[in-house]
Amino acid sequence: MNTVLQILNNIFIVIQVALAFFVLLPTVLLIIYGIKKLFGWSNSPLRKGTVVENPKQYSFGAIVCAHTDLTLVPPLVDSLLKQAYREFRVYVVADNCTKEAVDNLRAQFNDPKVTILAPDVPFNNKTKSIDLGIDQFTVKHDAFIIFDSDNLVHPQYLYVVNQYFNKGYKVVQTNMLPKNTDTLYARMDASGNHYCNFIDRQMRMELGLSSHIWGLGIVMDVELYKTILYQNFPGTFSKLGGFDKKMQADIVNNVDVLAYATEAIVYDEKIEDGAALQKQRTRWINAYFTSMQYAVKVLWNGLSRFNFNNTFFGINLFRPPLFMMMGAAGLFMIANLFISLPWAIFWAAAIFTFVITFFSIVVVMSKDAAIFKAMFHLPFFVLRQVKAFLKVTDANKDFLRTNNTKVVYIEEILNK
Repeated sequence: MNTVLQILNNIFIVIQVALAFFVLLPTVLLIIYGIKKLFGWSNSPLRKGTVVENPKQYSFGAIVCAHTDLTLVPPLVDSLLKQAYREFRVYVVADNCTKEAVDNLRAQFNDPKVTILAPDVPFNNKTKSIDLGIDQFTVKHDAFIIFDSDNLVHPQYLYVVNQYFNKGYKVVQTNMLPKNTDTLYARMDASGNHYCNFIDRQMRMELGLSSHIWGLGIVMDVELYKTILYQNFPGTFSKLGGFDKKMQADIVNNVDVLAYATEAIVYDEKIEDGAALQKQRTRWINAYFTSMQYAVKVLWNGLSRFNFNNTFFGINLFRPPLFMMMGAAGLFMIANLFISLPWAIFWAAAIFTFVITFFSIVVVMSKDAAIFKAMFHLPFFVLRQVKAFLKVTDANKDFLRTNNTKVVYIEEILNK
């Protein structure tokens, strides 16, 4: 009996140590960031001062994945056509869209740089939309970029991406910033966006490690993509959600470093209200649990090759969503009031440290007073995520698509 209790106690401690790593890592990264900033150290490829002789003008294929609705596509295509860098083509994949909407889009963009593709049989699958875009390239492109229909891109976007490719990177995740912050929920959503950009992308790049990807704004060498053994997702992933989880695992196991280009900006629409947030997070939480196999794959690949980059990447893929992570920390604190007072004090200090760190990171990254003020309403944001967690199995029955409605052109964003 004592042996069983000792084993259970050891497991309890191991779980706490693992959770403590995730809770305290952001603070460590923020301290490293502060030290590097203080001494002017930076690992950004564009700040190192090295000059690439005879830089190549890479050709990019921008694939816009639109599903059922083309309302927001014109502003995105417009922002792409206004790029300072000109070696590109745009491929809009209008999946499951009406013929009238497709014809109107073709009439609006009668430009040789723009190709509108409409599959006869709906895909309802983002991976298939990407593959169709690649198959229908009108010129030979070196790399392709994935966009969602609600995105916008900065005029210097492709110019910056080309510089990264000239530095030797074959996969580059670009910097996703909020397109809209006009509602409380949009600002709270943006705060999480800034936090994740910092810990999962910017600081990874500063440490010479691979960045996590978003499902958009990812730029990838075409030939590299074709060499990756890539199959369409079964079950849940056969729909539009979660495709980036497998893509991420495949990429990180096949490149030295998955780069993050903080200077290449893509704008993404943030959630406007609580109901939309709950629907979106239900899908995301479901994807977290159903993609554990990819976390195992990356971690094992790192351990078996003694590759710290992949090992660290794989460990962080197990990190639960923030509300679950902090909820678990709170439960451990309460439980340890009856088990181990030192551990209870540790968890109280860790939770306090995390909250201060979260606020500090968002302030550093956003520099927006409205977003800072919105963070004091985060308990409402967390409550919506708890509700989403309780309905997580709904994502197995329905894609739970969130509707984006902000028809905004790039000039409006830049003028702000």
